[in-house]
Amino acid sequence: MSRARTLFFCTDCGHEASRWEGQCPGCGAWNTLVEAPRDAAAGRGGRTPAAGQAVRPLRAVTHSAGARLRTGIGEFDFVLGGGLVPGSLLLVGGEPGIGKSTLLLQAAAALRAAGVATLYVSGEESAAQVRLRADRVGHGAVDVDFVAETDVDAVIEFARTLPGGVVFIDSIQTMNATDAEGSPGNVTQIRECAARLQRFAKGAGTAVVLVGHLTKDGSVAGPRMLEHMVDTVLYFEGAAGLDHRVLRATKNRFGGVDEIGVFRMTPGGLEAAEDPSAVFLSSRASEVSGTAVLAAIEGTRPLLVEVQALCTRASYGAPQRVADGFDRQRLALLLAVLERRAGIAFGAFDVFLNVAGGVRVSEPAADLAVAAALVSAARDRPVPSGSVFAGEVGLGGEVRRVGQIERRLTEAARLGFLQGWVPPASDPVRVKGLRVIPVVDLAALVGDAFP
Repeated sequence: MSRARTLFFCTDCGHEASRWEGQCPGCGAWNTLVEAPRDAAAGRGGRTPAAGQAVRPLRAVTHSAGARLRTGIGEFDFVLGGGLVPGSLLLVGGEPGIGKSTLLLQAAAALRAAGVATLYVSGEESAAQVRLRADRVGHGAVDVDFVAETDVDAVIEFARTLPGGVVFIDSIQTMNATDAEGSPGNVTQIRECAARLQRFAKGAGTAVVLVGHLTKDGSVAGPRMLEHMVDTVLYFEGAAGLDHRVLRATKNRFGGVDEIGVFRMTPGGLEAAEDPSAVFLSSRASEVSGTAVLAAIEGTRPLLVEVQALCTRASYGAPQRVADGFDRQRLALLLAVLERRAGIAFGAFDVFLNVAGGVRVSEPAADLAVAAALVSAARDRPVPSGSVFAGEVGLGGEVRRVGQIERRLTEAARLGFLQGWVPPASDPVRVKGLRVIPVVDLAALVGDAFP
């Protein structure tokens, strides 16, 4: 009898290897390869096609185009691309206590009120604990079908009673497959439970929504591995002490990526923010040095956010470069370009950069707003009143074009901004009520905005 082959897989990217290595060949992460259960490795090569399965042309496959299950929560449906797709597997990740369970209980209540069969499964809380949340949320949440269960096979049997419905599982880390090695929360258990739920969702046409927790120390091994197995990945973000939350799509096979939804946490649960730009600018002090407003695009939505910079004399030998909500290496690059191309020296300063409201900005169009905030902080002079910025900065100090300038500026004009500092364009952009100022390079920005 041949000995079963041992397999190892990476907890970060899911890469499989025949032997253990210190560094994952797939993603380059260190010490992330773990051994798969021997019975699981042995069973991979011996499977036979399921009953009723056959090779057929795609034209023979029927589907229900456009059939989505709307939750009735506008921001949630927007991030999903129009609602839940039947038969899909979705992951909602985030730190403990950020509001994942509250959002999904509200979605379950809204779906049930619309006549969609729903099941809420909790492996962490008792029925009495979830009932307390349901009383707080209201809107029919107490009528949602509920079961407290951690055995994944038992959960699937319960879910078979509602074909075409939606199952919410809180959380995948508590699910357990009795014939798999390890305890609940182990990467092997998470992978096996998610695989069984995936097969069930595809076969039964039932949408399955998983909650995946991030640990307090930032470890995301479980959810990262799940990202490759699910159809849609949503992450809840929010700064400590703030009452608003950002739901961001990082993967979506049925909609746009990088779409965001903004919610406000209230005593009665999460409420969708009707005007996200106004939410992020609500506490802005316009006549303070070191602040600039960025006209960003998140997915398909224009969004205005405040960029804050602070420059102080360095207290120690090596000046600090600290960034929150913006890439630290990109900050270092912009500081170097400003010093070399615009003559603004930062070598003697500690530089701190923050994107207000706990928003994370990654698009290159943020460069011009960051540069304006840095110059404003270094010179201790506010940017021109009513200004908004969008543009990418090159290593030569030139300001490069970015997409959807007109949509960005239209959103700024709607909120009362008076002038937009943008890259020069062959076809000048015109927005009613807003003066468009083309910026050729950083030297021109410094000369025109801070004469």
